[in-house]
Amino acid sequence: MGLTARIRTRDGWAVSHAVVTVADMTGAQVLRAEADAEGAVRDAAPLQPGAYTVIVTAVGYAPAASSVIVTASGRAEVGTVTLARQGGTELPPPGPWTIDPVHSSVAAVAQHLGISSVHGRFTQFSGVIEIAPDDVTKSRVEAVIRAGSIDTGNGMRDGHLKSPDFLDVERFPEITFRSTGLTATGSDRWTVHGELGMHGVVRPVDLDLAYLGTGPDPWGGTRAAFRATTELRREDFAMNYNQVLQAGIAAIGTTLKVELDIQAVQGESLPAA
Repeated sequence: MGLTARIRTRDGWAVSHAVVTVADMTGAQVLRAEADAEGAVRDAAPLQPGAYTVIVTAVGYAPAASSVIVTASGRAEVGTVTLARQGGTELPPPGPWTIDPVHSSVAAVAQHLGISSVHGRFTQFSGVIEIAPDDVTKSRVEAVIRAGSIDTGNGMRDGHLKSPDFLDVERFPEITFRSTGLTATGSDRWTVHGELGMHGVVRPVDLDLAYLGTGPDPWGGTRAAFRATTELRREDFAMNYNQVLQAGIAAIGTTLKVELDIQAVQGESLPAA
């Protein structure tokens, strides 16, 4: 048995495309091996006893280097090597992820009477996230919300919000979002640039996104969690209705704070809940 190593992300995911290079003390390359689908290098060719430098590289990750001593048996156990995303940023493993509407929420908050807030949510929506394998800034997300699924806990108010004064759900049954770019703003934070279509108007909108991590679920799947926020102006989407009270106070505020709590399941379909 020769050199062995396990290559992982900070979240513990295997980096299957990692390359392990071993150099002797003169800097000459003496071994090059690629990780398998589980991010492991096993039974690489035996090395001569001595001290070596091990360098692990993978596209999209910062390289990692460490020293290793090869014993008389030619064996060297590097252990687990953790790779950080280039620039210190993290996202889930590459590939498709499907938004789970049962365990996610799309909510909005509007000011009411200048002193309190009205909270609403959409109960019907779907979406997909595609994490790019080599350049995470090329990842994308698309989502569709059924405008008529608005729920503020008051039937009369919901009916007004569905009317032509606001969402006009008969003419515009869907609210759509399509990302156009991704910018890292921290180790686990991103700005998602995109286009929001609502009430027949399409406007550029930025989401402030926090990646909360990944983990297994009870149904044998893997989930990633995100939280995103943004602020919208109703007039940007041609929703100009307002009722001004005698005191000169608008009944409904002109801005909406949107809060998204998203769980996405790895793959292109959802397991049974």
